Amino acid sequence: MFKILKQEGRARRGEFATPHGSVQTPVFMNVGTRGAIRGGLSAFDLENVGCQIELSNTYHLHLRPGDELIKSLGGLHKFITWDKPILTDSGGFQVFSLAVLRKIDEEGVRFNSHIDGRKIFMGPEESMRIQSNLGSDIAMAFDECVKIPSPYDYVRDSCARTYRWLCRCKTALEQYNAEPDAVNPGQMLFGINQGATFIDLRIEHMRRIAELDLPGYALGGLAVGETHQEMYDVISAVEEHMPADRPRYLMGVGTPSNIIEAVWRGVDFFDCVMPSRNGRHGHLNTWHGVINLNNQKYEADSSPIDSECSCPVCRRYSRAYIRHLLKTGEALGLRLMVIHNLWFYNDLMRRIREALDEGTFEQFRREHSEELSQRI
Repeated sequence: MFKILKQEGRARRGEFATPHGSVQTPVFMNVGTRGAIRGGLSAFDLENVGCQIELSNTYHLHLRPGDELIKSLGGLHKFITWDKPILTDSGGFQVFSLAVLRKIDEEGVRFNSHIDGRKIFMGPEESMRIQSNLGSDIAMAFDECVKIPSPYDYVRDSCARTYRWLCRCKTALEQYNAEPDAVNPGQMLFGINQGATFIDLRIEHMRRIAELDLPGYALGGLAVGETHQEMYDVISAVEEHMPADRPRYLMGVGTPSNIIEAVWRGVDFFDCVMPSRNGRHGHLNTWHGVINLNNQKYEADSSPIDSECSCPVCRRYSRAYIRHLLKTGEALGLRLMVIHNLWFYNDLMRRIREALDEGTFEQFRREHSEELSQRI
């Protein structure tokens, strides 16, 4: 399923096959939490910004409109009219970050919905059932995302429970895939490595989940409060123990600089709400750093967001016009800014892949990693 086409140091250029097409890696997954990109973007727009794989949220879709409803309508691909690969997260992060009055035990988590307070239970089997109903190509294992910092003993026990949950996820998804009415019988399970910033726990957990021989593995529980260097140290330490012939996914990361640095350390998949969220607030990526269109200096600026960008927004509109839309609360402004940022992220990944193909990624990293994180 995963083929490494080129390698430069630890950085990998690859191709991952799914039931809905192949994904060229490294890749950034555009986040459509509820089946759409916030800012008014549709599946049609995702195709135009160069998206290869869309990510949707198990927790939110389970609450509204309901995974059973989506299954009855043919699954998530048909529901959102997207015929390329989809990854669904397990709902674990949202259970621990959004739900109220939650209680965790060996079976799973009991919690109250953040929408209406109704009582919900979610465990490994429930998460796999929801994702099976959605019919995504990649289903993420149900895990606990612990806070950073957390006590060592708690993190150790949480890792052990997350491993047991992963074993149950694997058994459950195999059963669901074998059902005659399975939406996507080729659905694949990715395991998630946990351990906060404790290197020994991270390595031990990775060794254990690698023995389950899953189609892919993720690094979870990062970008939740630790420093960038702590995150990079965890990636570097764990990467040595991740199966070399399986894709590696760094969950919830991040800035363009984070992505470049993580690719350098051997990561293949990324996702983050940052480009769409920042775009809706006027913070836009360019190849010389981040600009803030709220600043008055752009009020009469007739230049595009980024003169080096070929997105449809930069080809047509000025900073001054988009700032006007932002300041007057026009929905079009949000849409144009999100389109630009998503185009930028997908174009960044394209350029990373080209650099890896040409054996020049080290030079690309030197030229762009620091510059892209600057605020102009």
